[in-house]
Amino acid sequence: MNRNIKIMIVDDDPMVLDSLKLVLEKKEDMVVVATAGNGNEAIGIVDKYQNEQKELPDVILMDIRMPNMDGIEATGQLKKKAPEIRIMMLTTFEDEHNIRRALRAGAEGYLIKSTEISSMAEKIRALLSGSVILDQKALEELTKPKEKIIKSLSPREQDIIRLVGRGYSNKEIAAELFISEGTVRNNLSVILEKLHLRDRTQLVVYYLSNGQPDNS
Repeated sequence: MNRNIKIMIVDDDPMVLDSLKLVLEKKEDMVVVATAGNGNEAIGIVDKYQNEQKELPDVILMDIRMPNMDGIEATGQLKKKAPEIRIMMLTTFEDEHNIRRALRAGAEGYLIKSTEISSMAEKIRALLSGSVILDQKALEELTKPKEKIIKSLSPREQDIIRLVGRGYSNKEIAAELFISEGTVRNNLSVILEKLHLRDRTQLVVYYLSNGQPDNS
C-alpha cells in the first residue's frame, strides 16, 4: 500500500483515538503516525520528530477541550514550530467563539466529530490540497449575521475571496472563473495586501467575519 498522508490524532478520549486510528488506516493513502492525549503531548511529539529529523505529520486532527493544554493553544504553538503541518480541529462544539479562536490560531479546518469517516477522509485530502475546510454546522454558525460588505475589492477579487471563503483551492477557483492558477495566485497576493492579512486562513476568517461580497 502507498500510504503518503501521515496523520497525528490528539484527543483526551482513548476511545476516540482508537476508533479514528482504526478507521482512517483502512484508507490506502493514510497512516496514523502518532496519537496524543493533550496539547502538551502533541507538542512534545513534534519536538521529538524535529530533534530526530523524522518526517513530521502532514495533518493533525486536534480536539479542543483537553486537560493541561487545550487544542487551540496547542495549535498556535505548533503553527509556530512547524507551520507546514495542516491542523484540523475535530470537536463536538461548533460555537462561533471557538471556531474563530481556532482559525486565528492557525487551524486550516474545523470539523464536528459526528462527521462521517468517509467524508472526513475526503476533507483531509482537500485540506492537504490547500483548501480551508469548515464543517457545514460550523459554517452556518459563523455566517449567521451578514450585514457588512467587503467594499474595497474589485468584482474579480470579490469572486476570488468568496470562493476562498467557501473552501475552494486555487485550481478549483481557476476552473470556476475560467482563469489561470497564476492569475488566482496574483489576485490573492493583491487581496492579502489590500486587507493587511498574512495568509489564506486569515482571509477566510476575514471573509466570514465581514460578510459576503455584493455579487455572492
